[in-house]
Amino acid sequence: MSNTSSAARTIHTLDGVEVIDRFLRPQAIDTPLIRLGEFGDGGYLVPDDLRGIAACYSPGVSEQATFEMDLAKRGIMSFMADASVEKPPLDVPGAQFVPKFLGNKDKGNTMTLETWVRDTDPAPGEDLLLQMDIEGAEYITLAAAPRDLLRRFRMIVIELHHLPSVLSKPRFLGPALEVVEKLRDDFVTVHLHPNNVSGSVEIDGQAIPRVVEATLLRRDRASGLRPIMAQDLPHSLDRKHNPRRPALPVPERWLGAAE
Repeated sequence: MSNTSSAARTIHTLDGVEVIDRFLRPQAIDTPLIRLGEFGDGGYLVPDDLRGIAACYSPGVSEQATFEMDLAKRGIMSFMADASVEKPPLDVPGAQFVPKFLGNKDKGNTMTLETWVRDTDPAPGEDLLLQMDIEGAEYITLAAAPRDLLRRFRMIVIELHHLPSVLSKPRFLGPALEVVEKLRDDFVTVHLHPNNVSGSVEIDGQAIPRVVEATLLRRDRASGLRPIMAQDLPHSLDRKHNPRRPALPVPERWLGAAE
């Protein structure tokens, strides 16, 4: 009995890893990518499809706010949150800041994404943008968010952490898989950029970045989907987070057709 259960867990783990690998494979789209934020940490590539977005929700402010500043220049306000700082590093026009972390419950200095949007939503029913860098709490935060809320976001720009552990350890795989299962029907990855500050870990002969920036686009906005290959990366607008360290390539397992 124990051997059968172990085998079943192994099969489930392998299937879950494949689901995550497929979701992370970036797909090219007809809409060109642009860069918002500075050239380095705090800057991200997004599709040039910002018209009609009512607001950006940006948890994980830390010491960067150039992304939100560039959005403000385009008339898009930002809601910012981070309990680790007293205020944002820049005075972003129209932005609102709350000193709280995001998570899977409303308690103390932590709130859920659902509560945050419900209490601040400037235009119910209109599209939003989510830019999230919350040091690993992204998995429990998104897993707790209702699907209807996630569909409000036309784009999700997110730093995904602990990826070698996600791909090799069941206790990390489970929460990440729950998020991917919730997102994959409605979103497609349209850009992927490894963070060269955090390094990588070899798994099955491939160097897996510990952290990647992923840009997700809602499928109803994604036209002309086609695979991105190794020769297409890095994108011309990509920049190394640490200019003194070598860039990290996107692993081969995350290249090719998503399905």
